[in-house]
Amino acid sequence: MKRKIFLGLVMVSMVAFVVSAYAAEYPTKPVTLQVPWPAGGATDVGARILASIAEKKMGQPIVVINKVGAGSQVGLTETARQKPDGYYLGFVSVPALNTIILDPERKAVFDLEAFVPIINQVIDPGVIWVKADSPYNTLKDLIDDAKKRPAEIKASTTGILGDDHLAILMMEEAAGVKFRIVHLEGGAPQLAATLGGQVDVSFDNVGSVAPRVKAGQLRGLAVMDRERSKFLPDVPTTAELGYGTVISSSSRGILGPKGIPAPIIKKIQEVFLEAMKHPEHVEKMERAGLAIRPIVGDEYAKYLRDIQERCKALVEAARKAR
Repeated sequence: MKRKIFLGLVMVSMVAFVVSAYAAEYPTKPVTLQVPWPAGGATDVGARILASIAEKKMGQPIVVINKVGAGSQVGLTETARQKPDGYYLGFVSVPALNTIILDPERKAVFDLEAFVPIINQVIDPGVIWVKADSPYNTLKDLIDDAKKRPAEIKASTTGILGDDHLAILMMEEAAGVKFRIVHLEGGAPQLAATLGGQVDVSFDNVGSVAPRVKAGQLRGLAVMDRERSKFLPDVPTTAELGYGTVISSSSRGILGPKGIPAPIIKKIQEVFLEAMKHPEHVEKMERAGLAIRPIVGDEYAKYLRDIQERCKALVEAARKAR
């Protein structure tokens, strides 16, 4: 028995030594950072800004790729199936991750336990917006028209059961209106559809539209938060307009497939956290209208679990509304 215990301890020590040695050398080749949304959207922009700075500290290129489809489900599935060696990481948007897991019709092959949460980068408040020549100058204009024309005003999201979809459902309930919901695949298609007149109003996030609102191409009707955004200080909040229950945001961070050795995870976290604090990252994210909010490791895991718990009732309401 003692011999077995001794051999077991030896094996554990050897494995720990090998893992530590492997982690000390990591990375020895380029790291892939996958974005499950189209190029040009807010998540993609933030990922590329971060990767360009982090790779200098990482010592290897960080290659950003896009795996688009099913409201980020295609990309998340790809990330969950990767070898857990630290060379394939994936961006994630929350609550889209949670609603995919919670909706049985999505038939996700992953749950929260399929991933190791690494670090959050952004928490981006929701915003209701229209093109600059829209007849809707205020949120009241939109709601008044929606009451006159139930289910006729086309309101777009950036993906089914993402934060924008849930925000529309919250606004419908709070204002007693009904929109004709149009689901698009990310911020770039949504912008094109709105500017092209295929939809009347869009629900997205501040980081997706702030530069264009400032440039006069778009008009913000309301930021879905309790406090005004520093990136859109002239746009009122839903709370101050009397819709205090319509609070919405999207957070974006980095996950890896479950099983990445702890020393490698620690190194990845340190690299990305340092990059997020770098003045170049801060400046570029400010310019893009993206609010940096690092959340690391266990705290990030708890954050994801808490969001999922809060999403349960909203997902059930959305399923009943189909």
